[in-house]
Amino acid sequence: MGLLNFVKEAGEKLFHRGQDKPAAAAPAAAPTQADVAKLNQEAGDAIERYVQQLGLQVQGLQVAFDGASSTATVTGQAPDQATKEKVLLAAGNVQGVAGVTDQMTVAGQAQAAVGTGQVQDAAQAPAQFHTVASGDTLSKISAQYYGNANDYMRIFEANKPMLSDPNKIYPGQMLRIPPKQ
Repeated sequence: MGLLNFVKEAGEKLFHRGQDKPAAAAPAAAPTQADVAKLNQEAGDAIERYVQQLGLQVQGLQVAFDGASSTATVTGQAPDQATKEKVLLAAGNVQGVAGVTDQMTVAGQAQAAVGTGQVQDAAQAPAQFHTVASGDTLSKISAQYYGNANDYMRIFEANKPMLSDPNKIYPGQMLRIPPKQ
């Protein structure tokens, strides 16, 4: 569990799609607590639908959003560590989300760790995260983490389905960097 920080202005545009700001609107009344709660619920639901549309299967997935802190809280049980990390990144790589509080679990993780005294295999080891900077490419990121620019497809595959093309990354986007094998 923990908090991942994201670039609030970067990411998938899920909130207020198709809504233009009025040119010269009269000053709006301060929103009521009910209005704020409704907007937070709608934002959480939008993030949850987005994760589901990506095909990331999580048992009991729930996303709550707090507009005051721009933080999404994600709960549920992922089948593996990679899916958990993808869900957290999908929720955080949404425009307007500055942080994601991880309250997810991984199926079988607690049971496997108890009494074995062994370290999890690389497939279950947590990945590192990288925030894309201007000028970054997957090859450049691969060279930084693996010492080999040609390993960029490992990063691309680790970020599917959020990435559909290895050439389409953007500044502010956070990517999973799987452990070096």
